[in-house]
Amino acid sequence: MSEHTSSRPDPVVSATDLLEHDLEHEQVVVANDPASGLRAIIAIHSTALGPALGGTRFHPYPSTAAALADVLALSRGMSYKASLAGLDLGGGKAVIIGDPATQKTEALLRAYGRFVESLGGRYITACDVGTYSEDMDLVARECSHVTGRTEAHGGAGDSSVLTAYGVFCGLRAAAESVWGDADPGAVLAGRTVGVAGVGKVGRHLVRHLVDAGAHVVITDVSPAAVARVRDEHPTVRVVESTEALVAGELDVYAPCALGGALTDTVVGELTARIVCGAANNQLAHPGVEKLVEDRGIVYAPDYVVNAGGLIQVADEFEGFNFERAKGQAARIYDTTRLVLERAKSDGVPTATAADRMAEQRMLEVGRLRGIWLR
Repeated sequence: MSEHTSSRPDPVVSATDLLEHDLEHEQVVVANDPASGLRAIIAIHSTALGPALGGTRFHPYPSTAAALADVLALSRGMSYKASLAGLDLGGGKAVIIGDPATQKTEALLRAYGRFVESLGGRYITACDVGTYSEDMDLVARECSHVTGRTEAHGGAGDSSVLTAYGVFCGLRAAAESVWGDADPGAVLAGRTVGVAGVGKVGRHLVRHLVDAGAHVVITDVSPAAVARVRDEHPTVRVVESTEALVAGELDVYAPCALGGALTDTVVGELTARIVCGAANNQLAHPGVEKLVEDRGIVYAPDYVVNAGGLIQVADEFEGFNFERAKGQAARIYDTTRLVLERAKSDGVPTATAADRMAEQRMLEVGRLRGIWLR
């Protein structure tokens, strides 16, 4: 695929682009509707446990290649996330290429809904970065395979609420493994937690941290997001960049923006004993998890702790009940403990332990799909 000097990404994904990736995905679909401006890629990683559920990310990718790489990684993560969350769902994801602030329209979202509908329920969409419950209501006017809708339309509303709660539950488990659990309710009291990204999820996570007595330091590329959190929590300290946050004295680092947060450089500079945040695909490349382990940093795998939002939107299938969904999200605490214990017993990084646990369930339960039913 050639690179273009134009700011408008090439909407075409060639077979060569796909073959350059070590694909383990079941299906990758390009959706292109010039009339509405829709340029999207839908990736279904696995349906071993059920239909592939995953959000729609609306983002101004610099190229189609970047969008493709992101959707492939995100959809794979959703398979593992659903598996360890105990859901009978597979993993999928979609990306819409463009700036949601200027390009998101009713026509585009409804055109996107038509493409999702064409997959016949193999992929179920929901919100992600750049999309909201109100957007899913528009998608649902053309598609029956949508969740994460507004409460007015019988949906769960903002899934970032339980995403943040699940991250907090996972963080408590990680903190207890590092600093002991003599008083679990106060394990984060007095600890310094750096949150990078205080948009949808990070904002709610800050509230949980402040309530737990932590000293919170934040950063975000959006001045409005920072101002909103400062208005809600005046004690929060602000730094100008993620680099400044990472370089500071932290007990916990919580990446809550886009992926690739844990690079070799970041891991080398971190003073934090724990990394636990809401961002997807935090490990910048294969092998960095070993560097994290070698530095004595406890990494709570992202897809383990950030599954609360998936749990929330999946609960819509039974008729959404917030307390029921919150109860299931609270189990992320137990799952995180199991992952940390498995890593210790197997002598492997926590990311490897989580992968093994997720793959084991996909294999054991997914095998049942081979038992023929009328």
